[in-house]
Amino acid sequence: MLPTVDFCGLQVTRLVIGANPFGGYSHQNEERDRAMREYHTPERIRETWDRAEAAGINTMITNNETPHVLEAVRAYRRGGGRLQWIAQVNRRAKADMSLAVGEAVEIGCRAIYFHGALADGLYSRRDSRTLGQWCETVRAHGIPVGVAGHAPETHRWVDSLGLVDFHAVCFFNCGSLHDGKGERFRLRDVVPAAEAVRAIQKPCIAYKIMGAGRLDPKMALEFALTNIKPTDVVNVGMHRGDKDNVVEENAATVREILRAEAGVVPA
Repeated sequence: MLPTVDFCGLQVTRLVIGANPFGGYSHQNEERDRAMREYHTPERIRETWDRAEAAGINTMITNNETPHVLEAVRAYRRGGGRLQWIAQVNRRAKADMSLAVGEAVEIGCRAIYFHGALADGLYSRRDSRTLGQWCETVRAHGIPVGVAGHAPETHRWVDSLGLVDFHAVCFFNCGSLHDGKGERFRLRDVVPAAEAVRAIQKPCIAYKIMGAGRLDPKMALEFALTNIKPTDVVNVGMHRGDKDNVVEENAATVREILRAEAGVVPA
């Protein structure tokens, strides 16, 4: 297994496999979205998770609203899949947040965090009351609760409230998509995001570290892992339609980076 950290009581590998490619969220263009959706059948998604297990990853993240991805999660859990599931929860497909949380818990998630667009919206309104209610809903199920967010300011505000157990911090301030302003990936966002991760004492998940496929994977992984806390993890979506061995390659790269950080000389 890849090296792990204590993440809110869970042992989580420093590399976690994400699911944006599975749902066709390329953050590039509609043609690529469509190609990702066509490639990622539930069967192929489960095969990718099996390969992640074999490569030494022990945790996956998916959202709770893409039907074929959620179908794959259910089948994977029923089939004895060993990856632990952290659910990114939105309420777009449910009447309210309690139903969304309840479904994710019923399927078998080990932790929940709220979608970044939701947290950004709460921050813009300074609506700590709603966030507190959502957190209580998750904690009633006895699992850790966190928030995603696209801007460091969102996370600093949430952190000041003391309501969540962990943060999922986007390395690119690309919340513009959810505001109808299109995709914005700017390198100048990466350093402030990493600084926010280091400033937040609670565990963090760094995501979109490769700029949704815009950056060289090895460089992005090295920058992220050497600029976040040693107790944090990175979440990476992996599209085998581009390169079949991408899961194994990313795992090997992370293992190499962490060995170098620890001063271990390859045999």
